[in-house]
Amino acid sequence: MDNFAIDADHVSFAYPNGFMALEDVVFRVSSGEFVAMLASNGSGKTTLIKILVGLLKPQTGTVKIGGRTLSDYSDAQLYQRVGLVFQNPNDQLVSATVAEDVAFGPRNLGLTAEEVRCRIDEALHCVGADHLRERAIHHLSFGEQKRVAIAGTLAMKPSILILDEPTAGLDPAGEHEMMRLLGDLNHQQGITVILATHSVDLLPLFAHRIYLLNRGRVLKQGPAHEVFCDQELLRRSSLRLPYVSRLLDELNRFDGIPMNGLPLTIGEARLQLLELIPQELIVPPLLEAKA
Repeated sequence: MDNFAIDADHVSFAYPNGFMALEDVVFRVSSGEFVAMLASNGSGKTTLIKILVGLLKPQTGTVKIGGRTLSDYSDAQLYQRVGLVFQNPNDQLVSATVAEDVAFGPRNLGLTAEEVRCRIDEALHCVGADHLRERAIHHLSFGEQKRVAIAGTLAMKPSILILDEPTAGLDPAGEHEMMRLLGDLNHQQGITVILATHSVDLLPLFAHRIYLLNRGRVLKQGPAHEVFCDQELLRRSSLRLPYVSRLLDELNRFDGIPMNGLPLTIGEARLQLLELIPQELIVPPLLEAKA
């Protein structure tokens, strides 16, 4: 058995109208990784997600979960191994209240009422939604609906969590909260996280590796600094640098300020700028006067 949580090997898929959604894609994720599929709309990321969870079958290539092909799993076994969270929570929320919705999957596994209650408690706690337990689904905000959709998936206790555009439709604060939630699930719970997105600004903080997809092919994969260093490749993929990287890139190109590589986070940018600013101009933070 290999050590990949997911191993999609030379996968291709074309729809009945002849559109080639995926072409010779190799996509591998190790257990415990946080991996992002970075792609603009129509690049094949949603098709790849559907293939990874068995909703579509590739015309060529193979997909393995934990070293076993998808056909080796029953539906129930696969749903307990891999959890899928759709882009629109309305496609996933099926019950009247939050607790009932989170209980839907565990009940279908034939678990006891006590075990179902435990799973509801654990899942809601993981996503910080304990207070929403008795809330009606239609009274939730969009961000709350997304958290409950994740909770319903976590209640199945998957070791792999796959999310399609989890930050879509959220305001900037909601985007950051969602990414921190996924980061916590990865770091604290050990869940392998795979997300598809075209949002670039927060990925360097959370993703161990990034797959850059365009027109059904993997153009590049690796850590954030390797993927974002190729601006021409990003432009061809209708993507951009993180805003902080773009700012310092323009300071370098238009103002001649020397940069030792492009920072991808505010923390990295701060360290680079501090190296460029004369020490005599840096004022230490004021300390509160001692009583």
